[in-house]
Amino acid sequence: MTMSIAHLTRRFGATEVLRGIDLAVDKGELVALLGPSGSGKTTLLKIIAGLDWPDAGALTVDGEDWLAKRAQDRRIGFVFQHYALFPHMKVRDNIAFGLTVLPKAERPAPKQIAARVGELLHFLQIAPLGDRYPAELSGGQRQRVALGRALAVDPRILLLDEPFGALDAQVRRDLRRWLRGVHDAAGTTTIFVTHDQEEAFELADRVVVMGAGRIEQIGRPDEIYDHPATPFVARFLGLTVELPVTLRAGRAEAPGLDPSALPRRAMADGPATLFLRPTEITPVPDTTGPWRVAEAVSTGALLRLGLEGPADCRIEVEVPRRAGRGLTEGQTVRLRPEAGQIFPRQSNSDGASAPAAKPLSSVKESSL
Repeated sequence: MTMSIAHLTRRFGATEVLRGIDLAVDKGELVALLGPSGSGKTTLLKIIAGLDWPDAGALTVDGEDWLAKRAQDRRIGFVFQHYALFPHMKVRDNIAFGLTVLPKAERPAPKQIAARVGELLHFLQIAPLGDRYPAELSGGQRQRVALGRALAVDPRILLLDEPFGALDAQVRRDLRRWLRGVHDAAGTTTIFVTHDQEEAFELADRVVVMGAGRIEQIGRPDEIYDHPATPFVARFLGLTVELPVTLRAGRAEAPGLDPSALPRRAMADGPATLFLRPTEITPVPDTTGPWRVAEAVSTGALLRLGLEGPADCRIEVEVPRRAGRGLTEGQTVRLRPEAGQIFPRQSNSDGASAPAAKPLSSVKESSL
């Protein structure tokens, strides 16, 4: 089973929600659609499910035109964030529902349905819950039932829309590890939507980062984390420190910056922006350094430093508390980035260079 999406667009009034989506998904893959609210990921999922239609573009599965098929003819399994279980039905009846409403010619015999439900109850590790009602289950148990109902029809593609968004953090961590195991055992092609990068990186074979209706980057989790392709992806993945630099012979240069740990970049000389994570910067005490420690706050494991530097730049750096014992307020330092990404300097619409460094308060908010 190979799914192919080409030049897909969708508008709601004057708003372009999808702006030319191109994506291929192979059989057995687990793909995450990752992005902030409003990036178009749920709309794309609904189009794949047949719950919405694009204004232009193509969607094919094994060469079949799925845009010509109704939702009920696509054999899709869909799991919603808020379970959407039938409250008046027991767990086993919820799981069986998709099989019982198939056309008569395709509907399994009652004994076959009961056997399939029993198999899924054991497979999903909820066998003792078969005769309970949804109201008698925890959130994690309800989500397992929802997944069982989706798997019962042996879907060609399993779609999950923020499947763990309604659960607390610990249950979410447990369930996503469990879901990866279910996916591997079942061999179902799975596409899920999330705004949680940790969730996407832990679960997915490939991650599709979306922003403002476009695909910004596609790749394996480590590729995207280490090598964001655009400033949007860099910011979304936590590279919230932005320093104005000048690129010369592939090296970033700026007052008080030691770029020796950064690889050379195959980019033209000129103004650029160095994107860094607060945890990937080492402040080195230096009596002649142009950066000053304006604030030092311990969070237990980390020491959070607010630094002020040239051209009124204000950034935040995080270091292990024990490693930062010698760093105190008022001390001057230079910066040694351990990893980072460089992009040509962006400009505002009036042609002026956009400021790269953020106010300290903005950096704090974006790191929460």
